[in-house]
Amino acid sequence: MFRTARGNRSSFRIRTAAGAAAACALLVAGCSSGGEGAGEAAGGVPVVEKGHLTTCTHLPYPPFQFEQDGKVVGFDVALVDLVASRLKVEQKILDTPFENFKTGAFLNSGECDLAAAGMTITDERKKNVDFSVPYFDATQALLATKKSGVTSLADVKATSKKLGAQAETTGESYAKAQGFDPVAFESSDAVLNGLRTGQVDAVVIDYPVVQGWLKDPKNAAEFALGQSIETGEQYGFSVKKGNTALVAAIDKAITDAKADGTYKKLYEQWIGPLPQATP
Repeated sequence: MFRTARGNRSSFRIRTAAGAAAACALLVAGCSSGGEGAGEAAGGVPVVEKGHLTTCTHLPYPPFQFEQDGKVVGFDVALVDLVASRLKVEQKILDTPFENFKTGAFLNSGECDLAAAGMTITDERKKNVDFSVPYFDATQALLATKKSGVTSLADVKATSKKLGAQAETTGESYAKAQGFDPVAFESSDAVLNGLRTGQVDAVVIDYPVVQGWLKDPKNAAEFALGQSIETGEQYGFSVKKGNTALVAAIDKAITDAKADGTYKKLYEQWIGPLPQATP
């Protein structure tokens, strides 16, 4: 999903040791006192906090990043953990407003080393941040209530049903380009809740999100997956412009994980069967 500004929150939450034991429990790969100042990881890669690879994200966005049993987990988290392991540091996660991902604000201010949030690589974003190699091929999907009878955007238009999408995302942009004025929601969870509570009859949302959501029998009983919307999107991790050392480390971790089977294992764990490459 091309998520440009997934929310209006002006503050960020530290999913690490924030001076309380409860916050410590949300550190992905351990707990420390923090505030140790900038340093270097293995290979001379600069980091904003000694001993950590600090990741900006925006929660929740399952299956890429979300909280489970007091810990932030997901596909993005697992991949960044591979990078952190190579750099001999621990990943630390900050929950931040998504609008800053487009501008690279928290990267440029030194709050984070990288951003990982199911973020589409775009030329517009490349003006403000540098991206890793793509790590995920994404697509959108239409999800609707079964009682609506909707299976496509054409059905939505023909029956004057209400369409929803996450604010400032590719799904919303695509819907608008098709002549819709979708109801905008702050997060993927809010989109699905809007559908569940009848605020809208159908939504355009990332297919992996739908795939995971429909695994719940209760959801599958009431909602149906409609048309697939191919947008050619690819997700990437972003870093501060010019941080070539960290980009190289991320690219190496992703490339090696794909070569040795680790990527496939993580994909199947968090998302589902890995799509077969087209001949």
